[in-house]
Amino acid sequence: MSRSQTPNIPRSIRAHAPSGTPVTVDGQAVETVRESWLVQDRWWTEQPVQRRYWEILTIAGRNVVVFHDLVSGRWYTQAA
Repeated sequence: MSRSQTPNIPRSIRAHAPSGTPVTVDGQAVETVRESWLVQDRWWTEQPVQRRYWEILTIAGRNVVVFHDLVSGRWYTQAA
């Protein structure tokens, strides 16, 4: 299966977010936060989804969407 056929699976990343908003992602400084939104779903199940998403621009010019899983505390990126 080629990369273009791979399912849209979140990839674990390192993020530094002392006030909740990421300031570095995988060692790259965040230049701009373009947008942020909250997703809360499946709250009625044993595996609720609670994620805070950010669309960011890194200092290297990469446009990236990252999310903080509010249940596990882990950070991820996911291709659009």
